[in-house]
Amino acid sequence: MSDAVTESRPPLPPFDRSDAVQKVRMAENGWNTRDPAAVSLAYTPDSHWRNRDEFITGREQIVAFLTRKWAKEQEYRLIKELWAYHNKRIAVRFVYEWRDASGQWFRSHGNENWEFADNGLMLARHASINDVAIAEADRKFRWPQGPRPFDHEGLSDLGL
Repeated sequence: MSDAVTESRPPLPPFDRSDAVQKVRMAENGWNTRDPAAVSLAYTPDSHWRNRDEFITGREQIVAFLTRKWAKEQEYRLIKELWAYHNKRIAVRFVYEWRDASGQWFRSHGNENWEFADNGLMLARHASINDVAIAEADRKFRWPQGPRPFDHEGLSDLGL
């Protein structure tokens, strides 16, 4: 059996609210590691993405995309929040903060629609994202690089 057939990433669909919240936090934690190879393992080998204006297929392209992304988006910190869920699908809203090479800070606001395979790996991701330049003093995500601390406020609590 190939790894793709035996791979599993619980919780598995169909999702209840608790499962959906767990999937969202797992995705947030993974992306906050900024490790493209590790993050790609949450997706099916043939996963399809639309990220802004870019279309991506498969883990190799996911790794290449995330490598470029995090080279540009320095000091990246992300918070995701469950918006809706049903059966094998989850919708999230998210905000992340980052700075570019010149030191300009940004807050990126977005929505994602996810669809999962029966084994719990994401087979489709559709992301729409808008960037807003912010002053360094206006940052709200100031935890050390890596996953957001469990006691850090979420998006709704932060008024985002």
